[in-house]
Amino acid sequence: MPRRGENDPAKRRRADAIYRMLERTYPQAKCALQHDNPFELLIATILSAQCTDERVNKTTPTLFERYPDPAALAASTQEDVERIIRSCGFYRNKAKAIRGAAAAIVAEHAANVPPTMDELLTLPGVARKTANVVLGNAFGINVGVVVDTHVARLSHRMGLTSHTDPVKIERDLMALFDPPRWTMLAHLLIGHGRRRCMARKPDCDGCEVRAHCPRIGVGKGG
Repeated sequence: MPRRGENDPAKRRRADAIYRMLERTYPQAKCALQHDNPFELLIATILSAQCTDERVNKTTPTLFERYPDPAALAASTQEDVERIIRSCGFYRNKAKAIRGAAAAIVAEHAANVPPTMDELLTLPGVARKTANVVLGNAFGINVGVVVDTHVARLSHRMGLTSHTDPVKIERDLMALFDPPRWTMLAHLLIGHGRRRCMARKPDCDGCEVRAHCPRIGVGKGG
């Protein structure tokens, strides 16, 4: 368990121990959004904002059957896309975003999802988190760490960061873990956040990494 004043080498060793234990605990960890190609993952990730992966996975089969590629989605109507994705929440803005992203992919990238952070960030509806998901899971490119609510919560509880801002959390995680681990790190933390380290009533007694976790905020609202 870390001590006050833990130095960087000690924190990196502890982070490595946490990673290795989570890797053994969740050997099948992967992206929960169902997809067959970068385009499908991009659209699914945009839809997943403030929505569960389960709900998105129930919605995208219908969406992709009707609009299987960027050209088809770019040519869609706002009303029809809204109808299909309504259950994902914020459906008007999301429909506008995914149609806009598809149109930009067709017009500016020869109908192929671009494989770089800078290019992805120019697409409507795409911020760094979405770009990291696509790059890491569709292209196998580790540019950064996906920081969602689970990753943010666990990173804080485990003493891997003292920040609450996703950009700063990502920066701290990138400093602690080597680049080849960045994409899988998010999957492992998300899996652990769903199974053990829940927002309310985390299962600290049954936690596989309890020997390496300071449990910051647990029992004090977070």
